[in-house]
Amino acid sequence: MSDALPAADGRLRCPWGLSTEDYLVYHDTEWGRPVHGDDALFERLCLEAFQSGLSWLTILRRREGFRRAFAGFGIPAVARFTDADRERLLADPGIIRNRAKIDATLANAKVLAGWEAGELDALIWSYAPDPANRPAPRALSDVPAVTPESTALAKELKKRSIRFVGPTTAYALMQACGLVDDHLADCVSRGRDSP
Repeated sequence: MSDALPAADGRLRCPWGLSTEDYLVYHDTEWGRPVHGDDALFERLCLEAFQSGLSWLTILRRREGFRRAFAGFGIPAVARFTDADRERLLADPGIIRNRAKIDATLANAKVLAGWEAGELDALIWSYAPDPANRPAPRALSDVPAVTPESTALAKELKKRSIRFVGPTTAYALMQACGLVDDHLADCVSRGRDSP
């Protein structure tokens, strides 16, 4: 038995992707597809941290506001943000104005600006599990919230002074960026662009 449900086009998808048009587009075009590049992964890491405790839809609908506010998530640009930028962010209605999450984003950019080009990409992708050891989930209950790999990734990021990332946030990042393919077995997006 599978939890996959038909969308308006009749093709089966993960049920969470059917609740809104925003989710459907994100599900079909982005979630679970491999993401590479330090800035692209920094964006996803930041957005997953901002999502903590909120609906992903809230973040998805404000994504362009986040991109404008955080200079397209270019690590060198965000690392140069000043106290005046921080105050601007705290007053920006186009993003989530959570002081701790904003401070973590700015601090993380400063840390990452000191890394070698490609180091964040290489580090995150080094925790991708072997897909051969991961059966396709048939039901949403088969999809974990935390894995040994996400726990290890979160621990390593924290060790390297990256803030606001725990094992659950790390696993959400792994799902969103295609390190794992958690589309349900019968989902039309299963296996697309898998690592």
